[in-house]
Parts: sequence; structure tokens; C-alpha cells
Amino acid sequence: QKVSVEVLDHLEHLALVDFRDSEGVERLQKAIQFADQLQEVNTDGVEPMDSVLEDRWCLYLREDDVTEGNCTKELLENAREKLEEYFVAPPGNIPLPKLEERETFLQGC
Repeated sequence: QKVSVEVLDHLEHLALVDFRDSEGVERLQKAIQFADQLQEVNTDGVEPMDSVLEDRWCLYLREDDVTEGNCTKELLENAREKLEEYFVAPPGNIPLPKLEERETFLQGC
């Protein structure tokens, strides 16, 4: 099945992945076909699970004690840009093409 331009546009903005080449679009189509196989699985009478570990009576958790750290100032010195006590990341590392450019590209796929 073909992936629409609108779906590609939406996925590119969510995942910051560029699908402008045929290999990327083909890989996405194969992933969708693989996921569609899940629709064929009969789940009648199967109770939804809260966790894959729900059959265990006791989950062994470690204590959440801080044993080292408190080095926020030193870590933030590595940041090119920071806001309050957070790293500022760019909205994406790829320039996304305009919707019209993708429509012409997809006609070749």
C-alpha cells in the first residue's frame, strides 16, 4: 500500500526523519506491512495485560539512592545553549522539504 504525502509529512515532523529518498519510503511501507500483520492475530478472549511481568508476585527493585552526582553545573558547561538548568536542543537536525516538493518526489515511488 502507498503512503500518502500527508502521512509522510506528519511522520517527518514527529520523528524528524527525512523520507525524501525512495529507500526511506520503501522501508516505511515495509514497516507498515509488518505491523499490519498484527491485525490478523486473533485476540478474542485474551485479557489485556498491564505489564509483561504481571505473572510475577514480587518485582525486585533496588533502592533509589543517589551515591554520586550533584554535578549539574559541570554538565551544563558542556551545553552550547541552555535555559535555566536544561540543555536546549534544536527542533531537528534535518531541513524538511515543503509539501509540494514531496508530492513530486512520491510520484516516482
